[in-house]
Amino acid sequence: MEPLGLPDDYREHPVISIGGSGGAVGAALRRQGARVIQVQNPRLPPSRFDLVIANRHDRITGPNVILTRTALHGVTPDVLAQARLEWAPRLAHLPRPLVSVLVGGGNGRFRLGAAEGAALAAQLTTMMRRDRVGIALTPSRRTDPSVIALLQQALPGPDAWIWDQTGPNPYLGLLACADAIVVTMDSVSMISEAVATTAPVMVAALPGKSRRIGQFLGDLTQAGRIRPFGGRLDTWSATPLDDTAMAAQAVRACLGLGGSTQ
Repeated sequence: MEPLGLPDDYREHPVISIGGSGGAVGAALRRQGARVIQVQNPRLPPSRFDLVIANRHDRITGPNVILTRTALHGVTPDVLAQARLEWAPRLAHLPRPLVSVLVGGGNGRFRLGAAEGAALAAQLTTMMRRDRVGIALTPSRRTDPSVIALLQQALPGPDAWIWDQTGPNPYLGLLACADAIVVTMDSVSMISEAVATTAPVMVAALPGKSRRIGQFLGDLTQAGRIRPFGGRLDTWSATPLDDTAMAAQAVRACLGLGGSTQ
């Protein structure tokens, strides 16, 4: 491979590579003398990096490998506190307990089309009626429009609110203000961010299969942080679970930096 035209001081600044394609670039840069921290499974020997931060479900090992239970993210207590200040007044009209619902979308592993959307809508309607909860729901960019339409039809106001994808994104506000959270099982990122809160997290099953996500969900279940969503409110004592700080500390140690990661 030809030299990549790095700046003269590149050895003084670490390079962060992400994913498989990023890992190939990161490994090439390290051969030229850069310090490289790889995030996610590089699908290359970990020895080709200074540090690798991956999820447990990636099943890689090495003396320079840090394995996390959750995806890396920025949903910190301070971020949640700020979001709560902004969104609590906007959601105050909804009944308590408030269940925030995070809806993803179909992908190569799980289906979330009209049939699955109708089943989820029926479960949420049952919970709202029998358990007398308020519902604040946000779809994602991957949510099929037919699923959004079904949810809007099944969950009219005044006890439910569904973001229409205009105006400010309420995602952080829903995390911050929730008494409980329901999240679809297709997204490791959404589940990771949900379990970083103090709310109990229920995971809505979808048709499909993924070994990696199955192991991820198994780890969080074993930790007592998530339970399956069965169409009823389920509450238990929950504490935030977030391995991002651990990963950040490993980065600081790799770079020879001291001090707090906060």
